[in-house]
Amino acid sequence: MDLIEEYKQFLDNGKTERECVKSIVSMAQKAGFKDLASCKKLSAGDKVYITKMNKAVALFVMGSESLEQGMNILGAHIDSPRLDVKQNPLYEKEGITYLNTHYYGGIKKYQWLTLPLAVHGVVCKKDGSTVNVVIGEDDADPVFCITDILPHLAQEQMKSTASEFVKGEDLDLIFGSVPSSKNAPSDEKSDKAEKKEKDKSKKLVLSLLKEKYGIEEEDFMSAELEVVPAGKARNLGIDRSMILAYGQDDRSCAFASAKALLDYNGKACRTLCCLCVDKEEIGSVGATGMASQLFENMVAELVEKSSSSYSEIFLRRCLANCNMLSSDVNAAFDPMNPGLYDKDNSSVLGGGLVFNKYTGSRGKSGASDANPEFIARLRKIMDDAKVAYQMAELGKVDQGGGGTIAYHAAKYGMNVIDAGVAVLSMHAPWEVVSAYDMEQAYNGYKAFLEIK
Repeated sequence: MDLIEEYKQFLDNGKTERECVKSIVSMAQKAGFKDLASCKKLSAGDKVYITKMNKAVALFVMGSESLEQGMNILGAHIDSPRLDVKQNPLYEKEGITYLNTHYYGGIKKYQWLTLPLAVHGVVCKKDGSTVNVVIGEDDADPVFCITDILPHLAQEQMKSTASEFVKGEDLDLIFGSVPSSKNAPSDEKSDKAEKKEKDKSKKLVLSLLKEKYGIEEEDFMSAELEVVPAGKARNLGIDRSMILAYGQDDRSCAFASAKALLDYNGKACRTLCCLCVDKEEIGSVGATGMASQLFENMVAELVEKSSSSYSEIFLRRCLANCNMLSSDVNAAFDPMNPGLYDKDNSSVLGGGLVFNKYTGSRGKSGASDANPEFIARLRKIMDDAKVAYQMAELGKVDQGGGGTIAYHAAKYGMNVIDAGVAVLSMHAPWEVVSAYDMEQAYNGYKAFLEIK
């Protein structure tokens, strides 16, 4: 299977962090990687992986040099903007059952109206079992949607700003319905019968969930369900030069990074790593985010199993001596909105791998700002490998900005720079990348693994 078709399949199978981790672990196992927990000792050439809460994963190829000399790291994130189902989500209004949600990450809320949506995730039950849920992806599945006001009645709505067009609390999915009994025959129903009719739609929904998944209403309290666009990744353009899909920020770079490491067949001097973390879209917080001690703890396990004696200074030297590409996307120059960009310092679709010296906003707030010495070394590596690449910023100064996991890695003192693919319609339900850029990112990541 060629790279782009494999990438599209990865996107289709990985619409949540858990699904991405499952796919990456499956790919790693096929390439001979073992769970670190099953290894007592590590030596050069060993291939291992570590997962955290099924929502973050790291792959390692042990090098011949001591870990004290550092690693070459490809670091991406596997979470994407979406809607999360609340813990008490089901309610009925006038015969329609809704699923209550809370949006996750930076979205334009109005973009999620009237789209076919799917529900992915897990429901964890008190007996210790976990139910995997995917509704809306199979052709035989129903889908869900968030409704909008018809134009004929939208005069007040149309006066709103884009941020006020739809409130976050109104991003609730239609989950089911029953025919209304308002126009029942003249033999009016008794109060008792009317009470019986109340929440009839919700009860039907719950009975279906019970029948198919064994889920009770209270099980939503320990569920992690994500609402995402329904449908598969598709080739875009008559020339098939682009890919239209959900979650390409940042699963494009996560896939290319994992694939580059899994396809590595050399004898590594430095230990190689592909790190895929969670929660970047909300600040890298939590136990599976880069702002935690997640990566530090993973590396500590490697040090303990690969050296004769573990010490704190050994771990610190290892982290400080690392080279890292923060494998994250960049905003592609949009010809329909040129005023938002400094064209000479913007990335373009089809321009190859994008290096971003600094992200952040306004006065580089939240940026790690890579060293020019490191960039010069990367330029030589890319040129020698004949990788197409470009240098870019996110947009005009003071226009906005963004952040990545780079500054969380930089706190250890390692060399780090953002490097990924350019994306149009970033954070929209459907995003656009260039197939050529995906190929160049994969080639660039493979070349980087050899950096000294």
